[in-house]
Amino acid sequence: MDIAPLAKMGLISADVNMILAGLLGFAFGLMLERAGFGSAHRLVMQWFGRDWSVFRVMFSAIVTAVFGLLILDEFELMSLDAVYINKTYWNSQIAGGLIMGAGFTIGGYCPGTSFVGLATGKLDALFYILGMSFGVLVFAEGWPLIEGFASMGAAGRLTLPDLFGLNSWVVAFIVLLIAVVGFYGANTIEKKINAET
Repeated sequence: MDIAPLAKMGLISADVNMILAGLLGFAFGLMLERAGFGSAHRLVMQWFGRDWSVFRVMFSAIVTAVFGLLILDEFELMSLDAVYINKTYWNSQIAGGLIMGAGFTIGGYCPGTSFVGLATGKLDALFYILGMSFGVLVFAEGWPLIEGFASMGAAGRLTLPDLFGLNSWVVAFIVLLIAVVGFYGANTIEKKINAET
């Protein structure tokens, strides 16, 4: 019997769900800070190839989540159909990814790490958040002008197994293989660049 997601299965109330989300969010922010990801300097070093910590942490999180969800589904503890997945809109999501990637590269923060930086008193994080908020406002007010573009390339609720016609476990092991190769490559590049300076 599926018991998760807890709120969707009716095992906890919406209020308890929000409290848990707040506590988990706080813990996530604390871990980001302890890992040094509340510093733009640390994050920018990724783009210079000197510090691949962000890459390693993100890929570790992806692999853990993929296998965790599949194991919970295999033991019928979680309904994957109840897990919310954004609908795919190829045009707007590719454009959004490029814009967010550019903002991440220029500012040295992502939305989450910028709030971690602000919580520890970093002024550059405040300007990043103000810029991000301005972008959200422009997007919301300009929605009638871009709605047509944003809805182009609609593909519904799409996952990698759906896209490639593969079993979910096969995709999970491919992701794991990419992570292992990526970790090896990241370590090699990091050592080489740091040894040259």
